[in-house]
Amino acid sequence: MSATSPTVHGTTEPGFEAVRDAFAENLAKRRELGAACSVVHQGRTVVELWGGHVRRGGRTWERDTLVLIYSVTKGVAAAALARLHTEGHLDYDAPVAAYWPEFGAAGKRDITVRCLLAHQAGLAGLDLRLRHEDLADLDALAKVLARQRPRSTPGARHAYHAISLGFYQSELMRRLDPQGRTLGRYVEEELARPVGGDLHVGLPESVAPERVAPIEPLNPLRLFLHPRAFSPRFALALAWPWSSTARSIRNPKLRGPADLDAAPWRSVELASANGYATARALASLYGSLATDGAALGIGADTLALLRAPAELPPSGEWDTVFKRRTAFALGFMKPSSDFRFGASPAAFGAPGVGGSFAYADPDRALGYAYVTNRLGFNVFDDPREKALRQACEACVDALAGAPA
Repeated sequence: MSATSPTVHGTTEPGFEAVRDAFAENLAKRRELGAACSVVHQGRTVVELWGGHVRRGGRTWERDTLVLIYSVTKGVAAAALARLHTEGHLDYDAPVAAYWPEFGAAGKRDITVRCLLAHQAGLAGLDLRLRHEDLADLDALAKVLARQRPRSTPGARHAYHAISLGFYQSELMRRLDPQGRTLGRYVEEELARPVGGDLHVGLPESVAPERVAPIEPLNPLRLFLHPRAFSPRFALALAWPWSSTARSIRNPKLRGPADLDAAPWRSVELASANGYATARALASLYGSLATDGAALGIGADTLALLRAPAELPPSGEWDTVFKRRTAFALGFMKPSSDFRFGASPAAFGAPGVGGSFAYADPDRALGYAYVTNRLGFNVFDDPREKALRQACEACVDALAGAPA
């Protein structure tokens, strides 16, 4: 390990010292509050770092500190559905209505699971304004989802289903799992145990509050110091209540992203946005997906589908919600012109608002995760996360080129 800052805890294997250096620089120069980074390479944990504080002036971040991971949760939900595919319960090319007949109403009869998980179903927003109690009643929520009419022709374009995708993923899980489990319970029992247990959709009462790092809210005044973090088109669309961007992101209505980290939102299962995890658990999950998937019970045929390049709609990469070029497949984000990660289009993962990111890079046999409790302003490519990711990938590539 390199001798950098004493506030950085954990281990790095030889050859990965640059990741530790980047982590220390985040704490020293990039206003990191508390964070963790973990890397699994060829089935072995080669980086596990944590540092900083769970709140300003508060206790230090520990190895088992959990934090809200926002849309990184979408990748966890996608991995759960991938396991159902391996088990023969899910066909990505089947109509959603084959598993959930009521879904076929309002012009949705022919929407396939693949189309839905690629954010191409036209269901990025819901007409009904959701409250916390609506999310807690899964049967009633399913009826709301079934009545929703697509806002655009399914398959014609993609629009990031920021919140709604998790509702559809969850209802598919309830209908496809032979035990009828919720997505959160399925993750706890089938995915969390193989990766160390620190992986949740919603925060169980069994988790001690002191293990959780509260999210520090965004200071809107600091947005002026980051003029390139949001595109003007995205910022304007988010502010306009009837835009596709606002419909996708602002339902349920919150004062800001940090509200999801407070009661009563912690207690519901929001598969798009309120997962809680350690970087170690996420890197272990993606490390398995980047190799043989055996630890998660996900087979080679399913992995081949996850690693295939994204199938873009006729409108191409342009995302009508993000107002940027993106790509999605089977519930995961894929590399795109505006967000490059991994060695090739085989990579897949999920970023979260404020900076967190986790992904699999099959070409490098790499699982990577970064989590933080101080929200940044970037939709993705947060400078803290990007510095760690680039250092990690450079280390793997350097080792691959090193003489035996």
